[in-house]
Amino acid sequence: MGADREGGARRRPVRAVAYAACGAVLLTGCASMPDSGDLRGVESTPRQDTQVRVFAMPPREGAQQSEIVQGFLEALTSDDPDYETARKYLTAEASRNWQPERSTTVLADGPSMRVDVAAGVDDSGDFSYTLTGAKVATVDAQGAYSPAEGNYAESLHLTRDKKSEQWRIDVPPRGVVVGRSDFQRNYMSVDKYYFASNTVAGTSPATAAVADPVYVRRSVDPMTHMVRSLVSGPTSWLRHVARSSFPTGTALKKDVSALTPDDQNRLTVPLNDKAARISAAKCNEMAAQLLFTLQNFSPAVDEVDLQAGGRQLCSLTEVGAEGVARRGSAEPAEYLYFVDSEHRLVRIAAATGDRAPDPVPGPLGEGNTDLQSVAVSRDEDMAAGVGIDGKALYVGSLASGGSLGDPVLRSVGKTAQERLSTPSWDAQGDLWVADRDPENPRLLVLEKGAGEPLEVKTPAGLDGRIKSVRVAADGVRIALVVEQDDKSALLIGRIEREGKAGGRPTVSVLALRSATPVLEEVSAMSWAGDSRLVVVGREQGGVQTIRYVQVDGSTPEAPAPAALTGVKEIAAAEDDRMPLVAYSEDGIVRLPAGTQWKKVVTDGTAPVYPG
Repeated sequence: MGADREGGARRRPVRAVAYAACGAVLLTGCASMPDSGDLRGVESTPRQDTQVRVFAMPPREGAQQSEIVQGFLEALTSDDPDYETARKYLTAEASRNWQPERSTTVLADGPSMRVDVAAGVDDSGDFSYTLTGAKVATVDAQGAYSPAEGNYAESLHLTRDKKSEQWRIDVPPRGVVVGRSDFQRNYMSVDKYYFASNTVAGTSPATAAVADPVYVRRSVDPMTHMVRSLVSGPTSWLRHVARSSFPTGTALKKDVSALTPDDQNRLTVPLNDKAARISAAKCNEMAAQLLFTLQNFSPAVDEVDLQAGGRQLCSLTEVGAEGVARRGSAEPAEYLYFVDSEHRLVRIAAATGDRAPDPVPGPLGEGNTDLQSVAVSRDEDMAAGVGIDGKALYVGSLASGGSLGDPVLRSVGKTAQERLSTPSWDAQGDLWVADRDPENPRLLVLEKGAGEPLEVKTPAGLDGRIKSVRVAADGVRIALVVEQDDKSALLIGRIEREGKAGGRPTVSVLALRSATPVLEEVSAMSWAGDSRLVVVGREQGGVQTIRYVQVDGSTPEAPAPAALTGVKEIAAAEDDRMPLVAYSEDGIVRLPAGTQWKKVVTDGTAPVYPG
């Protein structure tokens, strides 16, 4: 990941002592004190094997001011659980008041430090430094990641202890500040799971699990940290549309310091008395949240036992969790769908795709209505198609013998690009589509794909025109490509519904945030996991690329898909076992795991998985 550093004189190498037996590396920085206000880069920890834990060394006797600052900053990148070594660079009072868990600021390179010439050296001989850099992101106390931009400038003050005559920091920076490569090495993104709460009662066939991505330090007992984070509740952005089954005030028992699965991959979770009187059904929901959250940890967790009040509350396996709630990433698609050269809806087996496509049963596969784009419901019972000119939206059954009927929606935009977008089905069986008419741009939802469309309320400050729409499998998050002038961005919003007694619900998309801050043009996108999307886009001055992005705007660790030229549309399933599919200048192509792009058909367009 490279070292985070900015310009400035190179310092003597960091001293390191490696202990092979215990897998630890101890680090400290050495540097001569700058005698001017020039910027000095703070070198980050060299690349380490992911199995090696890194611990900083405490300040040496007689360390000078700049060495203290550099040692403190390097200690922030170590694997100390409570930043114990970093605190040794602080005065006793500063250590008590400093709260590293409150925030992490990520800079493009390691923080640069300079003597604060304006403050200078005061009468007592104290020193002030300024830490600077270019902000990339912040991580808040809940672990929620947010892209950031602009300059970082934070003061740091040192004083000499009157008794020991050692320099220490009495005014540290707020929280933790690290460079991007150190952040990527030290932190990992993990989904914790809750349940959708904004669906209208009685309309959803099953409880939907909602992924809430947070960042944790990968070498500091991430499993226990994630359990504590899960029990504490959803992050601020998601809590409006997601609920937890853990009762308010629930936490791990006070004497629990670490959680580890046994040799049967069973994890026992002792909770405080707030959870002692829960019902069996509620306990199973809590256990399902834990299993969904811990499924990607190593060692894997296959079963969860919950305890409280001196007794076992419930025990749940992975199979049992699947009966409690459904996750998009665990719902395999049966078919891949697209529009063939005769403008009909056709399909092939999603997993293999090794047979010629067949027209779907029902009116949309008969070829009586020419189609431009399509969407298939998540249960694969219904389909929607936009006519070849973009004016009309049709909905029909994927069963033989049905008739198509009149369009359920029409647009009066002047061109096909100014009419209806590709539609998208949500988890409740409702159909979403954008009318891109510049004279009357609207985001619409049709309950069960029929009836009078509901106009979705969007933030008043939404700039630009919605170009494309994809609803997540959980039904509470929506991805929008919004176009303004010659730029387009991918925005993620949450779907809030307010039911009305005897009337129709009010549906809103709120709290839009960018998932592609580095791209100036997004031409295609699709959900590719519970909190991940695949995007076709271009950076400023760059060429078209395909990449994965997280809903919070961070970059996942998964490698980018193999390069492909001339991509016009992209399709992915939330289940990452399904191959990526694209419509490019070569026709419909697919990307099986571990291989290169392979042609499916030359004369097809508009590929989609259910959703």
